[in-house]
Amino acid sequence: MAKDLTTSPLDRQNILNNRYALETLEEHLGLGGTYYEEELLFTKQQLVELFGVSESTIEKYLASHSDELSTNGYRVLRGAKLREFKGLMDVSVIDYGNKSPALGVFTFRATLNMAMVLVESDRARAIRSRILDIVIDVMAERTGGHTKYINQRDGNYLPAAYQEFNYRKAFTDALDNYLEMGKVKYGIYTNKVYQLVFCENAQEYKQILSLSKKDSARDTMYAEVLKAIASVENGIAAQMQAQSEQLGRKLKLAEVDALFNAAETNPFLKPIIEDARVKMASRDLGFRDALHQKLEAYIQSVPESDFEKFLGEASRSLEQQLSDPEILAVFKRLKDR
Repeated sequence: MAKDLTTSPLDRQNILNNRYALETLEEHLGLGGTYYEEELLFTKQQLVELFGVSESTIEKYLASHSDELSTNGYRVLRGAKLREFKGLMDVSVIDYGNKSPALGVFTFRATLNMAMVLVESDRARAIRSRILDIVIDVMAERTGGHTKYINQRDGNYLPAAYQEFNYRKAFTDALDNYLEMGKVKYGIYTNKVYQLVFCENAQEYKQILSLSKKDSARDTMYAEVLKAIASVENGIAAQMQAQSEQLGRKLKLAEVDALFNAAETNPFLKPIIEDARVKMASRDLGFRDALHQKLEAYIQSVPESDFEKFLGEASRSLEQQLSDPEILAVFKRLKDR
């Protein structure tokens, strides 16, 4: 979907939290600046020249976006740090003159932030366009050209998927043994689990992610989502068994539905379900450009740690993980439990 960085703080932060995109942007944009303490810094006067706007325009955005710009690196230098920084620069690009007791500086990240919000500048508009192109290229390069299975690059995915598989078997066995209903029950109650965890049924989920009929929805789910699904499946299965044995018969449809209704308000499940919703909604929008409308209230910016997890050196394809003896040892421990 098209992104308007000037109006979307979420889209801006998702880019600015992506260290790999920032490294490529710094290399290719060539915006200038001065290195100080291994960080590229810009003065307000440099931003005036870079974007072709007045000093008062920069001040206006500093006031209107102060929290965001500070989060992304804008700060004020004073004392020894200011003297050291001034010693590296031509006085003409220092905002307040050589005798000023303080100087506001923008990191490269904060400078990009300013380019994303500055609507008065054609140069900022061109930089925004270049930013979006480079971010797309970086994502494609680091994920092998697609993001459908970016979830599987998480080192926690395989153990979570294996555990969920086991709990899924316990759940379907419970449906077999304790629910008086035909085979249609498997699809119905799978969708009830999905709706309880992330408010969508399987078909809705596949449509949002543009999955084909042959694609497995669970193969694309994040570890945290699989853990939430497993928690619900395991809890419902145990409750079905207990209630059926107490009654001395299989359960009726309404009785199992009542268990699901109770699970929706279960305080023990609430934290894990809310975490799964935040992870799914935020990551799918940030990584897959997929919007879960029913989870819009849970969307947050993707944290820097997630970019490391899914794009960084520690992230590996499923094939690489399966060849790792340590991962295989984890599977053996799970199997032997």
